[in-house]
Amino acid sequence: MTPTLHGLMPILATPFDEAGALDRAGLRRLVEFQLASGVDGVAVFGMASEGFALTTDERRTILDDVVGIVGGQVPVIAGVNGTSTATSIEQARLAEAGGADALMVLPPFMVKPPAATLIDFYGDVAASTSLSVMVQDAPGVTGVAMSPALIAELAHLENVDSVKVEAPPTAPKVGAVVDAIGDAGFTVLGGQNAQFCLEEYARGAVGTMPACEFPDLLGPVLADFVAGRVDEARAGFRRMLPLVLIGLQGGIAWAVHKEILVARGIIEHATVRYPAARLDAGSRAAVDLVVHELGLPTLPQTVRV
Repeated sequence: MTPTLHGLMPILATPFDEAGALDRAGLRRLVEFQLASGVDGVAVFGMASEGFALTTDERRTILDDVVGIVGGQVPVIAGVNGTSTATSIEQARLAEAGGADALMVLPPFMVKPPAATLIDFYGDVAASTSLSVMVQDAPGVTGVAMSPALIAELAHLENVDSVKVEAPPTAPKVGAVVDAIGDAGFTVLGGQNAQFCLEEYARGAVGTMPACEFPDLLGPVLADFVAGRVDEARAGFRRMLPLVLIGLQGGIAWAVHKEILVARGIIEHATVRYPAARLDAGSRAAVDLVVHELGLPTLPQTVRV
């Protein structure tokens, strides 16, 4: 049965050890931290996962581990970031074979496709598996723009069930997409590290997919907003805003996410893979200051491995 994607669905970082190899024990702690925080889903191989730096064998291992740890409690969404229809279909089929529940699919980005051809691309990828497909509208990464009208056309493709809007300004884009799709039964989600998640929810989004270092803080904020406790939600979001913003720095965002996870006792090393960059001393000090000022709790002993 197609999973209902909604709510808080963080993009998992990929923990590495000091030598740059997969840290599977760290991955287990990270997934269990998400589950203990009450997330509604988890995603692998997204931009925040350093999916661009993972081998095919590593993708198999990561997905197998995450699916096993999650154990069906929430949907597992696998990112597809191929540079062609053929490579995207390959990744989609590997994700289905590995037990993913849904796909989050970037358009091809090495050679920029004309917008009209994206109908065929997403149709071909969706037809290659039985999994539901999420369109990832991320022109800042791909250079591929998708209009609300185009997304509304994609919403009519079989198995294409949702979109993650990461085209700033995201809240107006969410509203425009919601208006364009009408009653097509298509799910609209936000991204951009949840920077404008409350504004996106107010315009019709039903979920957000940020990085994975603060689900325990963001979850209650979203719950308050959905329950109509808007003042409480906005107050809670203002408190955590420095944490959201510091993770939005191009080029070093991956290292920022991991430094925070290290500070919280969830992973052991903040190692990233090229072309992601490590933090210099000043940037690391800035992250430490945010963590200190917020007094972030460390991983509960009950979910340590």
